[in-house]
Amino acid sequence: MDILREATAWAKAELISTPFFVLFGVVFIAASIGLWQVGKTDLAKAYIIPTLAAGVLLTVIGLGLFFTNKSRISQFEKAYQQDSVAFVASELDRAEATLKEYKTVVFTAIPLIVVACALVLFFVNAPIWRASMITTIAMLTVILFIDGLAHARIDEYNKQLLQASQELKN
Repeated sequence: MDILREATAWAKAELISTPFFVLFGVVFIAASIGLWQVGKTDLAKAYIIPTLAAGVLLTVIGLGLFFTNKSRISQFEKAYQQDSVAFVASELDRAEATLKEYKTVVFTAIPLIVVACALVLFFVNAPIWRASMITTIAMLTVILFIDGLAHARIDEYNKQLLQASQELKN
């Protein structure tokens, strides 16, 4: 197995995925600007700040992940050429830590936050609260969608790393 090729393929797949955070961020920002320009009701006006905040947050997340993964691609080859066993071990540690973070944050905390937001919607009728909770649910849904796909990719990458680790030991 060529783990360097697999690591590079994983990082390149992440480079394709992370711009979706930016795309959805831009959509949220555009919605905020649109509501600012044409929103007449209290609820429409209440959406301006929450959608802008969600849009900026998604854009920052996307750009941060994009540039982090872009720099990894060039580092992979250098690290692998210096010490392939250490490279696989460090990537394995990073992948396993990321999988644990996904389990804790993406697949536990985010659904709980969505439920909490839905409960607030059920009990509170103020426009700013409704707009904030609906925007939060929408943003977290985007994060769940994109990170669900990223989780599947890093889980597969982790399996490849485990196989490579076994091959290097033999």
